[in-house]
Amino acid sequence: MSISSKLRAAILIISETASKDPTTDKGIPALQEVFASSKGGGKWLVDETRIVPDDVLDIQSAISGWADGEDFRNLVVTSGGTGFAQKDVTPEAVTPLVHKHAPGLVHAMLATSLTVTPFAMMARPVAGVRNKTLILTLPGSPKGAKENLEAVLAQLAHACQQAAGADSRTLHAGGTQKLEKEAGLQPGLQDTSVTSHHDHSHHHGHGHGHGHGGHSGPKAHTKPEDRPPVSNDPSAGPTRRYRESPYPMLSVQDALKQIDEHTPTPRVIKAAVNDDLVGSVLAENITAREAVPAFRASTVDGYAIIASNHIMVPSTKGVFPVTGISHAQPGQVDALQIGEVARITTGAPLPPKATSVVMVEDTVLRSMTDDGNEENEIEILTDAIKDGENVRDVGSDVKAGDVILRKGEGITAVGGELGLLASVGTQEVLVYKKPVVGVLSTGDEIVPHDRPGELQLGEVRDTNRPTLLTAIKGSGFEAVDLGIASDKPGALEETLRAAMRTVDVLVTSGGVSMGELDLLKPTLERSLGGTIHFGRVSMKPGKPTTFATVPFKTNTGADESRVVFSLPGNPASAVVTYHLFVLPALHKMAGVSPMGLPVVKVVLEQDIRMDAKRAEYHRVVVTAGRDGLLHATSTGFQRSSRIGSFKGANALLCLPTREGSLRKGEKVDALLMGKIVSEL
Repeated sequence: MSISSKLRAAILIISETASKDPTTDKGIPALQEVFASSKGGGKWLVDETRIVPDDVLDIQSAISGWADGEDFRNLVVTSGGTGFAQKDVTPEAVTPLVHKHAPGLVHAMLATSLTVTPFAMMARPVAGVRNKTLILTLPGSPKGAKENLEAVLAQLAHACQQAAGADSRTLHAGGTQKLEKEAGLQPGLQDTSVTSHHDHSHHHGHGHGHGHGGHSGPKAHTKPEDRPPVSNDPSAGPTRRYRESPYPMLSVQDALKQIDEHTPTPRVIKAAVNDDLVGSVLAENITAREAVPAFRASTVDGYAIIASNHIMVPSTKGVFPVTGISHAQPGQVDALQIGEVARITTGAPLPPKATSVVMVEDTVLRSMTDDGNEENEIEILTDAIKDGENVRDVGSDVKAGDVILRKGEGITAVGGELGLLASVGTQEVLVYKKPVVGVLSTGDEIVPHDRPGELQLGEVRDTNRPTLLTAIKGSGFEAVDLGIASDKPGALEETLRAAMRTVDVLVTSGGVSMGELDLLKPTLERSLGGTIHFGRVSMKPGKPTTFATVPFKTNTGADESRVVFSLPGNPASAVVTYHLFVLPALHKMAGVSPMGLPVVKVVLEQDIRMDAKRAEYHRVVVTAGRDGLLHATSTGFQRSSRIGSFKGANALLCLPTREGSLRKGEKVDALLMGKIVSEL
């Protein structure tokens, strides 16, 4: 079809935000993509786009300009303003313009949206013809608008041709089968699948992800090409679900690259210098505001004196009157004269004119004051006291203006960094914000681990959530308990949306495999507009691990991205994949370097079999041997559902993909999760 013979379409975005800043709009490119896709059949030319605020007159003016007169557009699609918010006025603006209403198109769009989320019933779409122009109102969400347009676009060419005045008898010659064929539809069948914004069908994961039990080594006995066509639409029922994951199998290293590429960069915030700073990473160099010490101070308990190498002091040996006292507390100290001493404590300022301090061990008491409460005279037993002896000069620890801590350094719980900041009077610093991590279990069969009473048939106690919460807190991050989410699509979507308002990173467990109730992946893609960067990893345990990012608008209107890790439901898999994948992302967001667990070389204490198809992360106990080497002992049976394989484990052996076994005494890389046990 030539450009001149194509149907002309216009796109109208209705948004207060985008009307002020068009660069924020994502609706126009999303809809243009639909027109240019196979759904459009090469029949459309989008030659007009416009953005207006939520104003009835502005909306009507734009549509009338495209629908009235000889130079009309065949189709006008709007996006935005069809909800129940007070500012949503699109239906009120469009309805008076329509000469012929098209309830069938409205029904088709709503029916499609309801397969994605029950909240589609809250939309108020309008469809109809004004003069020779078909008008269609779509949701404001780019994803929702795209799905609604995709649901009806194949049939719109026929409707627009009729509206423009084409002869109906000619158009309908050959019956509905001919029309369906021309529209690219399979005759006799309705296309009920909805394409996601990634231009591939939605899908579930691999084997049931809630499996807190399970068995080892599941194996399919059929080939993908021998299986019937499927859909990931939850409303299509279990008979239509995917039976082979469409996600490519990534290596662990490729998965880590995806995480590094798509995890948001650290955010810089201002923080007070107190114990809440522990675990944070500095986002700036810190310069000392003050010298430490800020005055000449004594390093010992003793007596301040003018040293004997002073021109007017013949000797420091002999009996001296005690004329003053200098304690390590604020206060004025009188100047010292030649032939006098002042009692002084460690850390106290030297009296003016004093040059040195004699240790109390080098003196004896000779007399007391008349009231017997104070020293009157002391005798110094040495003549070797030099200038500056037992004295800490101004700035000898830290000079004012010195860089005391550098960008990228962490504030540890040992206390040295916090003490250094406090010593120079630093009150606030710029640090990288530590992400807040939410932990959510999914599945109607999951019950709280501490629920009293016996389990009913099919119920499983929630092992993963308390385990992951503990691991996150142990890594130095704030963990938020988000409870247990239902497997129902609408409930899961609302739980995820609510969670993203309070956390930066969302860690879920379960629901990422191939069961009919494993809805996390389709919910992330279809309902939340997220991007799944990987849905399978070639490793054991943890094959169905999923990493996604979801666009999110804050209360202030800022566009951000939420990071989502959907971990397998098997307990050991969840813990392994947390340490392997989630922790590096948290480190990146918090500015921690290097990211992830430290790698150490360990000596095997027994033979360990490898897997010929997948890399394995074997739970072990690492001990420091008397030979100066680190030794690794397996925790036993490694089935992914066996959380007991983590009992006592402080490391993960990194076993390569290879036939056969590694032998006792061989050295292997291990990821260190905890403290090393010593045999000494």
